[in-house]
Amino acid sequence: MKKIIFLLVFVQSLMMNAQTYTNPIFGGDFPDPTIMREGEDYYMTHSAFDYQPGLVVFHSRDLVHWEPISFALRTYLGSVWAPDISKYNGKYYIYFTVAHPSGRKNFVTWAESPYGPWSDPIDLKIGNIDPCHVVDEDGRRWMFMSGGKRVRLADDGLSIIHGTEEVIYHGWQYPDDWITEGFCLEGPKLRKVGDYYYFLNAEGGTAGPPTSHMVVCARSKSINGPWEDSPYNPLVHTYKDTDMWWSRGHGSLIDTPNGDWWIVYHAYENSFTSLGRQTLLEPVEFTADGWFRSKGTDVARPVPVPDVKPTPEVSRFTHLGEFRIGYEWKFYKNYEPQRISVSNGVLTMQGKGITPADSSPIMFVAGTEAYEFEAEIELHGNVTAGLVLYYNSDFFMGTGFDASRRYRYRKGAGSRAGMNNTSHLWLRLRNNRQVVTSEYSLDGQHWQRETWGMNCSGYNHNTLYEFQSVLPGLFVCGEGYATFSHFAYRKL
Repeated sequence: MKKIIFLLVFVQSLMMNAQTYTNPIFGGDFPDPTIMREGEDYYMTHSAFDYQPGLVVFHSRDLVHWEPISFALRTYLGSVWAPDISKYNGKYYIYFTVAHPSGRKNFVTWAESPYGPWSDPIDLKIGNIDPCHVVDEDGRRWMFMSGGKRVRLADDGLSIIHGTEEVIYHGWQYPDDWITEGFCLEGPKLRKVGDYYYFLNAEGGTAGPPTSHMVVCARSKSINGPWEDSPYNPLVHTYKDTDMWWSRGHGSLIDTPNGDWWIVYHAYENSFTSLGRQTLLEPVEFTADGWFRSKGTDVARPVPVPDVKPTPEVSRFTHLGEFRIGYEWKFYKNYEPQRISVSNGVLTMQGKGITPADSSPIMFVAGTEAYEFEAEIELHGNVTAGLVLYYNSDFFMGTGFDASRRYRYRKGAGSRAGMNNTSHLWLRLRNNRQVVTSEYSLDGQHWQRETWGMNCSGYNHNTLYEFQSVLPGLFVCGEGYATFSHFAYRKL
């Protein structure tokens, strides 16, 4: 009888898991999600910031499982913010902001397929942030931006008509006693549903206090307004700092072929802001009086899956050992494919710079609270190589070695960890709930833990700015190259 009861419980658990998903749908640093649907196919991209190649396009058929299919940006222009993906007249467009050294600029890239190739970025020669493409009731194309502004686009969508910039919306005023980062009317997203244009905006700031961010909604029968604020605002918001997901906001509406509605948005995980802003999926409902409203779903618990054709589950980590640059792996600031080659699972990477800070490491998004990764590393020439957890060129931590010493890196600075007399070592770096430690091995079987450790919880945008996160990666600096083999990543 006990065996039968156990079997029934096990089968029931499998059925529950098959009928639900657990947020986030993109764990780790996947902020500012923008999404579109074409038939049964969904496409999504996110802010790239200082990681290159940027603007990775993902595909799904069930809104839960996603696979990278292309990347739209190969040139480092500056930190890339808040893109918008859409299709119009048979072409796909991604509008995006660049925090350029000379000021904020907006660009567009286009393709005839979401699988690419994507065009070189086109400078739209206008400032502001967070562009969103929309077509009005007369077929004219517009780009909405933060601050409730919009500007008219040329018919091909690749330039703006100067002199058309105007403010058409002033936002929804949230209660005075709400604790936010500031009003920050940002992240516009527009959808035409029935007779109305529904105008989503982010307010409250994207970081700062846990209760900062939100998604608000307004509607109008004309793209020109006037805009009526929703009586159900905000559509998404974090109300208390004990919630699992902080600073929930910057949302995009998406429908399924059968007419259900969902919203994707980003949020920080409670006490794990070093992971960056993660992408969540939440069902919303369309009310009898023609508004979108939250269903009150607890996004910290399993959620019923969308009623769509399921996609076979694909792990984002399946192809890590293939070192696919632009899909799982990214350079910091510089897309330099000539620095690397891959053969039979062995990565060869040329050295750059003199420390990990200026080595432009390659990194991936781990997206979980506890993990470790390791590799067998062999040095060729006068180089130092190793493993890093990288926020930016000033703040990183890790482990490395050259032909005579082992090194530890903490707070962006290196120091000796011990003597070394080989150009061939196995290294392992562990991030266990923001406590970082390292190990080394001479044979890949017997491991010796280094004596240093560090807490990396302070490596986040609230303390260091730049909207980055802690990403695991590989580096080589100096004159020569290093090989990385037997790469392994494990959740703990």
